[in-house]
Amino acid sequence: MKFMITVFACLVLWSVMLVSFSDLFTHQLLSAIVNVDSKEAKDKLLRWILTADFDEDSCLSRHQSSLYRKPSPHKPSEYLISKLRSYEILHRRCGPGTRAYKEATKNLIGHDDENYANRSVGECRYIVWVAAFGLGNRILTLASVFLHALLTGRVVLVDQSKDISDLFCEPFPGTSWLLPHDFPLMGQIGRYNMGYSRCYGTMLRNHAINSTSVPPHLYLHILHDSRDVDKIWLCPARDGPDHKVPWLIVKANVYFVPSLWFNPNFHTELIKLFPQKETVFYHLAGYLFHPTNQVWGMVTRSYDAYLSRADQTLGIQVRVFTRRAGYVQHVMDQIVACTQREKLLPELATPVINASRSKKLNAVLVTSLHPEYSNNLKNMYWERPTSTGDIVQVYQPSGERFQQTDKKLHDQKALAEIYLLSLTDNIVISAGSTCGYVAHSLGGLKPWLLYRPVSGRVPDPPCVRAVSMEPCYITSPSHGCENKKRIDLATVFPFVRHCEDTRHDGIKLFDDTKYEL
Repeated sequence: MKFMITVFACLVLWSVMLVSFSDLFTHQLLSAIVNVDSKEAKDKLLRWILTADFDEDSCLSRHQSSLYRKPSPHKPSEYLISKLRSYEILHRRCGPGTRAYKEATKNLIGHDDENYANRSVGECRYIVWVAAFGLGNRILTLASVFLHALLTGRVVLVDQSKDISDLFCEPFPGTSWLLPHDFPLMGQIGRYNMGYSRCYGTMLRNHAINSTSVPPHLYLHILHDSRDVDKIWLCPARDGPDHKVPWLIVKANVYFVPSLWFNPNFHTELIKLFPQKETVFYHLAGYLFHPTNQVWGMVTRSYDAYLSRADQTLGIQVRVFTRRAGYVQHVMDQIVACTQREKLLPELATPVINASRSKKLNAVLVTSLHPEYSNNLKNMYWERPTSTGDIVQVYQPSGERFQQTDKKLHDQKALAEIYLLSLTDNIVISAGSTCGYVAHSLGGLKPWLLYRPVSGRVPDPPCVRAVSMEPCYITSPSHGCENKKRIDLATVFPFVRHCEDTRHDGIKLFDDTKYEL
């Protein structure tokens, strides 16, 4: 009897242990599944910088781009994520089709008296981005305008007269960022310039604006050739009413983000948003710019066919800024000198390489209006072996010969090539090229920058490795907020320095504050 009781007790204990182990195993399995799902969701949403409130099929690139990139070491701040969620709520409340938008546009018509804004400003204020210049300029300026909107509580609306909807998906859930075609000023904004009576810089120069005289809208002219006075709006002018004006209209062709750090009203907020200062464009672009399905198809087909099987990928972006902007031999020589000097591509070998050695495949993606650069590089590695025995394959998606801004298919190809460049392991770009800036910053890459040749000669050294992955503000203002005399803005903050490729004119953001040219 005792034996039977002992056996029964052992069976009960064993059953309990099995159940416990089973529960533990089930719990661990479920936890693993949840963790995997959570990790996949986090990666798909770029570490939660994106919201899941979208139909994935309507914009495949929004959730597929992470599949084509290596895991990013650049984590967005929780404050930035919170700010983006708050902005999405604001945009849904104030965007096109809402009562607030209808009231704002209704009041915009026929009100030129100076006390307009004092009477009719509601909860919603707007900043309208006007498309100007080429695709690279547009992407950089739209990111800049959106950041200004985040900092000032405005709703950004984009001019859709240049087919932006054929290039990018809507970035904000449940609403649209497209400026409606029936916007009251639609027929005028494309013609605004520094001579326009509501140009902020011109009004400041003429002393025609103050805190008690607020117009219904202001035009902000932020082009590479604009006067410094037109850029003072980036600073908190004592008599400047730009924070009260319901509608700001912006035309720009430069990445003016670095200037925002000089505004004391924005400085603390920017530090909270971007503890890593050189990730500003990287995070904003990851949030805003998702190619349409047609463009994304071009990207994925090219990547799968030419880049996916390579051991190492290299992007080379070529832009020639001379009057004779076709194929230039010294630029070709500079590309070869840079890529071989920096060990991005193997040198050519005179003797035959032992065929038994293991070979690596180097895929080179070349983007240029002119196919001669890729053709010459391809022939060079086809006619002679490499010193390492590695194989070099060169691919160029298109060679349009001439820039055809505002032609739908041309711009779609250009955007696809920018994204393909951003997916490479390393990248070489031409100095001062906005498309090159977008490509390397979008991919979180620190590029090798080809110095601009002087007098038709290859510079020595031919290129420089960027310390920061931020784009360059090519023609920055020459004075600060409180200074009327010219100063070097690269000397004000340790994290704002001259760009590596412009040396004297441009500025950009750096995390490596010890960097000096």
